[in-house]
Amino acid sequence: MRFLNSNDFNNFDSNDKFINECSGLYGASNGIDYQLGRYKNLYSIHSGVCSDYANVLAFSSPGRIEVCGNHTDHNNGKVLCASISVDTVALVTPLEANTITVASLGYPPVVVNIDDLDPNTSEHGKSEALVRGVCAYFKKAGFNIGGFYATTTSDVFKGAGVSSSACFEVLVAEILNVLYNNSKIDALTKAYAAHHAEFIHFGKPCGLLDQSAIAIGGVSYIDFEDNTSPKVEGIDWHFDDDVDIILVNCGGDHCGLTSQYASIRSEMEDVANVYGKKALRSCDKDTFYNDIPDLQAKVSGRAILRGIHFFEENDRVDIAAHAVREDNISSFLDMINASGDSSYKLLQNCYPESDRTMRIPLALALSKRICGSDGGIRVHGGGFAGTMIAYVPKNYTTDMVDTLSKVFGSDNVFVISIRNSGAKMLAI
Repeated sequence: MRFLNSNDFNNFDSNDKFINECSGLYGASNGIDYQLGRYKNLYSIHSGVCSDYANVLAFSSPGRIEVCGNHTDHNNGKVLCASISVDTVALVTPLEANTITVASLGYPPVVVNIDDLDPNTSEHGKSEALVRGVCAYFKKAGFNIGGFYATTTSDVFKGAGVSSSACFEVLVAEILNVLYNNSKIDALTKAYAAHHAEFIHFGKPCGLLDQSAIAIGGVSYIDFEDNTSPKVEGIDWHFDDDVDIILVNCGGDHCGLTSQYASIRSEMEDVANVYGKKALRSCDKDTFYNDIPDLQAKVSGRAILRGIHFFEENDRVDIAAHAVREDNISSFLDMINASGDSSYKLLQNCYPESDRTMRIPLALALSKRICGSDGGIRVHGGGFAGTMIAYVPKNYTTDMVDTLSKVFGSDNVFVISIRNSGAKMLAI
């Protein structure tokens, strides 16, 4: 591998490799001038810490979105997710000492002694736990670990459900992969390491969706039928000329909503329990529909509706994945709209109980008024108080952004694109 130095960063403006990398990573959403300044500024800060840090490697780890498959993974269902054009960038210098330091701009440095890899409850919710957890997984799996100093900057925006924590975890895994494992570790293994860090060390129960999308890149099709070994497939995205992607942080307070999020899973499991199963994926779809007259006496009506959503959403994920593989934008948008409609009416996660602000429904209504059925619009992620995503033909983008910015604030409306690479070292 070739380390970059001050001459490289001084000449980035004429570095075709850097410009090509930026085109692939960021598309048109974050222009080359912005990236040039971003990387040069980061190098100035990193190399200024110590003269030994003048030689670096550059890494990028993206955020992610949920494309289709709303609230299916927790019942062993199917999902589509994707890496996107916002990222955390790290400039890294390896160290002989068994210490990892991550200095993120705007935050105190994270310092971890990698001779001690045991989970520590005092680190729950802290970045130290994520670094330690990735190293612990690598060590247990027989991979090499070692020290490094990293300076990072991130434009993975907070509050819009694009998973900044998984972005950080997978970044650490990729740095260790390149520095100490000859880049031989596959994307899914890095995702497992990141998931272990968040679940065991960070103390946050989570699935594998976020980490897989960020490690693999492009659109990821994930089938969680076997939760211990999900089937994961990366799919290249070729719809950039067809649609822009708009993500809207609709606001709302998540406090007090834990029971409403949990009820989606528990009510789906109520239906599964009727058949002696733990998750809906283990139940037969046709049997479920035939039994609805009798199910009414055993579970709530909402549980039945959420069961319908689960079975139909799994089918939509398969159709949407096929549409992406075949570059069929019309079929893809149909599935996104159908997913959004089902989440609204059957899953019922577009507004909390007794809510009067209706932030997500308002965003959906305004978006549909602008582009009608020409775009694909749905709730993004968990719902209730959260995010809307829209895939819209480019001639609608300006009107959509202007309209939604007036209601939700310009700092809560993002135009993004899907990038076809996961976390990686930049070949510049």
